[in-house]
Amino acid sequence: MWIISFWIFPLVSACMWVAMLIAMLVTWVQDGRPHYDSMDDGQTIAYISDVGAQGLKPLFVAGSAVTVVFLDLAFLSERWLRHSNQLASNKGRLDKTCAILSIFFAIAGAAGLILLSVFDTLRHPKLHDGFIGLFIGGYVASAILVCIEYLRIGIFYRREHRVLLASFFIKLVFVIVELALAIGFGVCIGSNESSKQNPGAVLEWTIAFAFTGYVISFVVDLLPSVRTRNHVPQGEKYLMSQGGFSGTREEGVSIEEPLTQDSMGPTTGFYRGQRV
Repeated sequence: MWIISFWIFPLVSACMWVAMLIAMLVTWVQDGRPHYDSMDDGQTIAYISDVGAQGLKPLFVAGSAVTVVFLDLAFLSERWLRHSNQLASNKGRLDKTCAILSIFFAIAGAAGLILLSVFDTLRHPKLHDGFIGLFIGGYVASAILVCIEYLRIGIFYRREHRVLLASFFIKLVFVIVELALAIGFGVCIGSNESSKQNPGAVLEWTIAFAFTGYVISFVVDLLPSVRTRNHVPQGEKYLMSQGGFSGTREEGVSIEEPLTQDSMGPTTGFYRGQRV
């Protein structure tokens, strides 16, 4: 049975984000696909920002804030878990630097999303567009740095932890797809032609839903840090294989043992408060 742990942060973030997007899209459709004041003439598909600038603004602000706060907690947790050897640790200055910078750009992206939801496109169109750029640019830059970090540590641990390279490829696909969509989106919103506003709206919704996959990928990254009776955290498992801890393997499952066998007295048979 999996223990509730740090992996819950990206899960909550993804669930909040998807629920908010679906609620906004369904509300707009159920209201008869209205033409909001913030929409251009001839535009028939509302941007997320158009819906969020109307009656659903409280949901837009709250949902955006919850999403990025929990996602940034996932970034911080991942850094701490690697530092404490509960996940496979970084092995050089480059990947450590990339990890730290990825957190910085993630926080910048988080600020962009919160601010664009507060300064809506109806009342603050120029500020809103600038914060959209900060949000997309911040998280794309963060994802690129995470890809570099995961590629380096994935190569180092390629035999022990293949999930690292799998996670790298997931994030690489996200970077490529989001960059392509972001370029198309930027062309559409930067154009004065009303015919490009509907494609721009479709691209914005697509970018938003694709972002969910990136968030979910951190669940895969953080799950190996979970400690249960029959599972040793990823980083400690590697140290055990190098002789740093004592451990046994039975039927492909790592079973953790007490860190010391010295005169355990009445606590023999217990490990960190649990009977083994």
